[in-house]
Amino acid sequence: MHPSCLAHRLTAEERTSFETHGYLIVENAIPPDLLQRLLAVADRVDSRERTPAMAGKLLSKANVVQEGDAMVDLLDLPTVFPKVWGILGWNIYLYHSHLDVTPRENASAQNWSVAWHQDSMRVNDEIESNPRPRLSLKVGYYLTDVSEPNRGNTLLVPGTHLQNEIDVPQDGVSNPAGTIPLCVPAGSALLLDRRLWHSRSANSSEFTRKVIWYGYSYRWLRAKDEMTVSHLLPNLDPIRRQILGASTSANGTYDPRDADVPLKTWLQEHDPEAATPSPHGRSQSRPPAMVRGQNLGRN
Repeated sequence: MHPSCLAHRLTAEERTSFETHGYLIVENAIPPDLLQRLLAVADRVDSRERTPAMAGKLLSKANVVQEGDAMVDLLDLPTVFPKVWGILGWNIYLYHSHLDVTPRENASAQNWSVAWHQDSMRVNDEIESNPRPRLSLKVGYYLTDVSEPNRGNTLLVPGTHLQNEIDVPQDGVSNPAGTIPLCVPAGSALLLDRRLWHSRSANSSEFTRKVIWYGYSYRWLRAKDEMTVSHLLPNLDPIRRQILGASTSANGTYDPRDADVPLKTWLQEHDPEAATPSPHGRSQSRPPAMVRGQNLGRN
């Protein structure tokens, strides 16, 4: 990872916007040459996975990080990854990846139903807090232009990441008050707090929507898909190996050594402030001896 990526660190204004609205847009995030390589991957996967019965319907394919070198280059994209660690800190990895391809909706698929949700499914039923903890965020890399509505845009209700419930109309087509369609040009990235209430939407345009989603979480959160990446690790640098889940031991996700988190070591050299405090302003060093051991073994 080259130090030039530090030019794209999360700014104070971006942090405030993300904390307030639950999302952040980075335009021109994907360089043109990488964008073309990613489009080739998306088209190849869509051609392989799409059946005749899926004509005019959404294709959503998980575990796509292993689909080619372009996908690996997206792991620590310089324009975006510094903002990811700026929000979550350094004890992170990629726990989920998927590709969405949304063509123009055909006549047989007209019964499109909005599906308002927070990400992480059972997490939202089984964690008892209000608001729920962030735990993870997703980055949506938009490979095609969705700068206008009705192109299968992601629908968002800004600020609802701090609400465990929202009032959703039950007719299957209407949206909550405050809904906006995410309108961004090709090459943009969306950083999405997993708690923000959002939904897919129908595509009635002539354009096919193609988005790659990368989910980053703390290393102690279990992967959401198969993460078929072990064959990639030998040829990657240490930080990319961390991002793809490499660890010295199972306990290294909870009590990491330097070898478990080369991102932390890199930050200590290049951005010491980011290496020391947590994203919430608390020290990430071990607690002092007088309180060390509290809650040990607690489940």
